[in-house]
Amino acid sequence: MALRLKLPALVVAAGAAGVLLTACTADESLDYQSDYANHPPLHVVGYPSRGSLEVVQKAVWRLADGDADALASLAVDDGSADATARNWVKAFGAGAQGEVTADFYDEGSTRQVVVLYFAKSGQIKEIEARIGEDDTWGLTLAEPEPSDAGAKPTWAPAKPGGSGSRTSEK
Repeated sequence: MALRLKLPALVVAAGAAGVLLTACTADESLDYQSDYANHPPLHVVGYPSRGSLEVVQKAVWRLADGDADALASLAVDDGSADATARNWVKAFGAGAQGEVTADFYDEGSTRQVVVLYFAKSGQIKEIEARIGEDDTWGLTLAEPEPSDAGAKPTWAPAKPGGSGSRTSEK
């Protein structure tokens, strides 16, 4: 008889835990689906990891939305994230509303250099995605000076995939 009473209690407890976990995941999934549906697709070149791809996609969405606060929240450190996010939105926000190609370099297990190509504006921007102290992917937002934030990278090719990002080095 004691076994019968314990088993239903365990089933109820497990069910409640499942509902709580599903609710959190469902909200995040719904937010992602809404963002995905409301923005042009990101074109990808190279080999992103799941984490680097997700954070870069969110960054492009925040740029397109003009949401500097949400962009700053993707930072792996808070040093100059707010100023950098404002600079990036001002410099690349209009371009992010059109077609964007993200060219991923390196292998992407903990850090990845990404070059964004904004077709609408013709701009090119180098960013860095990496794992932060809390073991989640974020961006290095360390360009508080507008001239640095809007500067074109000197090494990046004029078109995505032009300097070997399509190849994987072992």
